[in-house]
Amino acid sequence: MNAEETQQPSAYELIGGDARLRELVDRFYDLMDLEAEFAGIRAMHPTPLDGSRDKLYWFLSGWTGGPSMYIERFGHPRLRARHLPYAITSVERDQWLRCMALAMQDVGVEESLQHRLMQAFYQTADWMRNKAG
Repeated sequence: MNAEETQQPSAYELIGGDARLRELVDRFYDLMDLEAEFAGIRAMHPTPLDGSRDKLYWFLSGWTGGPSMYIERFGHPRLRARHLPYAITSVERDQWLRCMALAMQDVGVEESLQHRLMQAFYQTADWMRNKAG
């Protein structure tokens, strides 16, 4: 058996690649823009959301094992540093996670992959908190 035969597919591949990842990111921002329960995190984003959509899409591409588009454009993500200007508490963390969970459900990400990604998203989102509450 060679390495190709034993290599597990990346989350990027399991999601369905480029077009499906873009669909997920677009659904995430559509929900954020439309649903009142996400008003807290929506207020942190500019209008229109085009730049935010692109940055999350580029970031998630590399983060899930696809092309490293974010790093090619901006270098290391430095997620926590880039988010320090925004007050992020457990409330904002939970809004972001709920919005992403709904987006994954809406675009039909396979359930076991949703679970795997939500665990990873939680770790990152929890690390992003920078204010008590």
